[in-house]
Amino acid sequence: MQLVYRTLEYLDGISDDDVRRLGTVGIRHTNQLLHRASLGIDRDRLQKKTGISTDRLLEFVHQCTVLEVSGMDRWIPLMRRLGIVTMKDLHAQDAKDLHAKLVEAIGLAGAPSVSDVQYWISQATALDIVEETEPAAPRSVID
Repeated sequence: MQLVYRTLEYLDGISDDDVRRLGTVGIRHTNQLLHRASLGIDRDRLQKKTGISTDRLLEFVHQCTVLEVSGMDRWIPLMRRLGIVTMKDLHAQDAKDLHAKLVEAIGLAGAPSVSDVQYWISQATALDIVEETEPAAPRSVID
């Protein structure tokens, strides 16, 4: 079996400059970016090396995890329009409700089955490996 790696150009909103900068540190595929930037500390390091902000890297990493969901490729643009851009978003969905939204958007003939949607949601927990950035706690100016 031959593995197929998705190039960074699959990521929505990534620029040619971002692709070039990530390439200079050896990241050419979405799975490489996912594994090199899933933790906050790794995104901090990658920002220093590439100049790409940690927020932007986090956005790209979330897209990488969504690309890992088996069988969902075809519907990713629609899922984005429905506000499902992270594994947490996907995991929070009710399969029948999400299926109904997909059917409403594209019609029954083109929609995935309810069991497909259930399968996607079941994968969300296992694929949710991205560490979210914690907001900085407010500090008192006067101690």
